[in-house]
Amino acid sequence: DETLVEAVCGGSACWKNNKANDDGVAIFTSLPVETALPKIVPSSDRAIGSINSIFCLKGVVIGSILGDQQAALFGQTCYRPGEAKCTYGTGLFLMMNTGVKPIPSTQGLLTTVAYQLGNPSGEPEPPIYALEGSVAFSGSTIGWLRDRLELIDSASETESLALSVPSNENMYLVPAFSGLFAPHWRPDARGCMVGLTASHTKAHMVRAALESSAYQAREVFDAMVPDSKVQLKEMRVDGGATANKFLMQFQSDVLDTPVVRPEYAETTGLGAAFAAGLAVGVWADVEEVSKMWKSDRVWKPEMVAAERERCWKGWNKAVKRSLNWLDDEE
Repeated sequence: DETLVEAVCGGSACWKNNKANDDGVAIFTSLPVETALPKIVPSSDRAIGSINSIFCLKGVVIGSILGDQQAALFGQTCYRPGEAKCTYGTGLFLMMNTGVKPIPSTQGLLTTVAYQLGNPSGEPEPPIYALEGSVAFSGSTIGWLRDRLELIDSASETESLALSVPSNENMYLVPAFSGLFAPHWRPDARGCMVGLTASHTKAHMVRAALESSAYQAREVFDAMVPDSKVQLKEMRVDGGATANKFLMQFQSDVLDTPVVRPEYAETTGLGAAFAAGLAVGVWADVEEVSKMWKSDRVWKPEMVAAERERCWKGWNKAVKRSLNWLDDEE
């Protein structure tokens, strides 16, 4: 972006004297990287900096800097390759630790840096990488039911409503309100509710909305297996929706994998605290931190294989109905 580069360089010689290659792409031979761009530091390190503008906190070390989902991964103590967590917020974010080597995804996932630990006595440890899949609508689907359709007054009602009916009666809600994110990446998709009959009620719609989060998590979960060559033995979960016992049981059922909720569900803040504590010596290493992680509840699969296959087939059929809704000119 030329405007951005010009703003960063401030009209300096590196901008004025740049050359272009045969394709007309600018080549910057003297870009002042050290002053124009922020310094790259480990995610957990005393070298990040300290507070100097707030009187009561002046001099306090800033020991960690992590992105939202990376912090949740760290807070779930997913420190070994193949360990993964899923965060249920307005969207849904599944991330797996893949170790010291980045794995380019062939399944529509994102390859990203998970974290890097500093070393006060020498070079920092190698960066740890991750695969990530993001879903746009999870908790926000429930917000749509509440605020737009006015089917419910609060999210807390959804569990009892979903449990008041034995199944979705073959009705599916695909919340592709702004397209489908991972692993599809289909901006032409739009939301749809399919399989409706006159026997369906508000409870079925609420149940289908909750189930849509579990199905979308499975799509990302399944995409991680061929990329990572790891079959997940469990999925650690966090975020507000983990309070919904129906959703957590259904998630375990459609994954055919145990779902584990930690004692402390707000793992993003916990992860930042863990990383900062490691930087200043509160804990010696990630093994010590791992021992503090405690499970609050485990949901194990209860759905029979034939029912799981039927539900999954119905979901994929519904997803296909959501595609190609927008034409190129739209």
